[in-house]
Amino acid sequence: MARAIARTVGVRLDGHAPRRWHLRLLDALAALPGLDLSVSRAPGPGGLPDNAALLFAVEARLRRLPGGGPAAPVPLAALAAYPDLGPTGLVLDLCGDVAPAPGRRIWRLTFDGACGEAALLAALLAGRAPVAALRETERVVAAGCLGTESLTVMRTAFEDGLIRTVDLIRAALIGEELGESGCAPGASLRIPEPPAPTDLTVAAIGARAGGLLARAVAGHLHRLCYRAPHWRVAWRPLAGPDLVDLRQVPGGWRDLPDDGLRFYADPFPLVHRGRTILFLEEYPHATGKGVVSAVAFGPDGPEGVPVRVLEEAHHLSYPFVFERDGAHWMIPESGDNGTVDLYRATAFPGGWVKHATLISGVTASDATLLERDGRWWLFASVRAHGPGEPPRAARGAYSDALHLWSAPDFRGPWTPHPRNPVLIDFGAARPAGRIVLRDGALIRPAQDCRRGYGEALSLARIDRLDMAGYAQTVETTLRAGAGFPGHRFHTLNRTDDFEFVDGSGAAPRRWFRPRSS
Repeated sequence: MARAIARTVGVRLDGHAPRRWHLRLLDALAALPGLDLSVSRAPGPGGLPDNAALLFAVEARLRRLPGGGPAAPVPLAALAAYPDLGPTGLVLDLCGDVAPAPGRRIWRLTFDGACGEAALLAALLAGRAPVAALRETERVVAAGCLGTESLTVMRTAFEDGLIRTVDLIRAALIGEELGESGCAPGASLRIPEPPAPTDLTVAAIGARAGGLLARAVAGHLHRLCYRAPHWRVAWRPLAGPDLVDLRQVPGGWRDLPDDGLRFYADPFPLVHRGRTILFLEEYPHATGKGVVSAVAFGPDGPEGVPVRVLEEAHHLSYPFVFERDGAHWMIPESGDNGTVDLYRATAFPGGWVKHATLISGVTASDATLLERDGRWWLFASVRAHGPGEPPRAARGAYSDALHLWSAPDFRGPWTPHPRNPVLIDFGAARPAGRIVLRDGALIRPAQDCRRGYGEALSLARIDRLDMAGYAQTVETTLRAGAGFPGHRFHTLNRTDDFEFVDGSGAAPRRWFRPRSS
């Protein structure tokens, strides 16, 4: 666990426009032990441009967004519990105007290299996945590529970025106390040049509103004609190097057929008595809830169609299956339930019964296990929670923050990494398949969501994995294209005989041929 942070930390925020995310940040810092917290609340630079509030209000009306989010204003009196910033200590400069002074250290927050909330909004309006960074003079203390599942609604994307920025600052402070200077989340990310400032004229806001309406109408018409997203699983016989060795996507893939009323995704194979059993997410469009299904593979491919082997009241996906201690185990994604659960097969490949809840109170996606040097590690991407918040109150992106837990046994007890999230990177945080060992290096498939959910797959070399820190280097990014036609490239797994991936497209609706699920 983190040692007590016995030092003075001040937060310089714009007192002209205090927001709920400032309160969230202060609450997160106040929860750290031994921290003497103060606030500078004078008006400051870097505030949102004129008409930003109008843009957010128009989007909220068109998209029926709830109020009270991280960007919502709060009265200055909400900060009254914190004393005024003193002359010494560490200052978190959110505005970019704190002057150096004897006995004072400054961590300046930037978005794509510029200070202030206006820089975050400008990056989003430019279509970027912004890089938030904390700098101490020229040293980058921490950096993270911020994510959002809402690439066109600026208020939602802005709030997603603010929420994750709180995580970045908190993790950096804990890393500083652990003596891990320079190894904070995403410290190796390249920080881009700031985008040009955006002039939010009323005409420009009207054009954006028209674009939102047009996209909403087009999306509705598309959903009337197609079932989308519609993922597909593909496989190929493996008689040579796989994608990790090739570092490119070859041809020769064969689709696992579906009836158009359901899709298959998240392929996880396991060898049983010499045969490959493929587990996957089955998602019937009619129910909108994923279940886990399985199909056996013979020398020529699948033998029959996938059959359901596990269903719960909540959505299931990403069936991470493995064999250990003479039994078969599975950790499916159950983020909608706020848990990470372990199942055991009583009649493999079926008969799955819940063995234990490994982690609770988190909205975790794509839990992936790794056994290393006699210890188990669990990787998952996690939505942000405020101190004491339940899973249903989670906010922000699903795919930009990697959390770790460790345990002496895969059944637990699991201990969260003190620096969670250990990585903030929309291009390489969310797991995308089993971690493999190649030439002495651990290679971790990860989703690259910067152009959309599951759009590409990164292969990241794990450079460090211990209870004091985590580091990785993305070596290759793979996308759908000539070798694998489609729009997205999402998950990668293999056995000795087959390699499996998935991607997405759209399936035409067949109104005349319904099928019960």
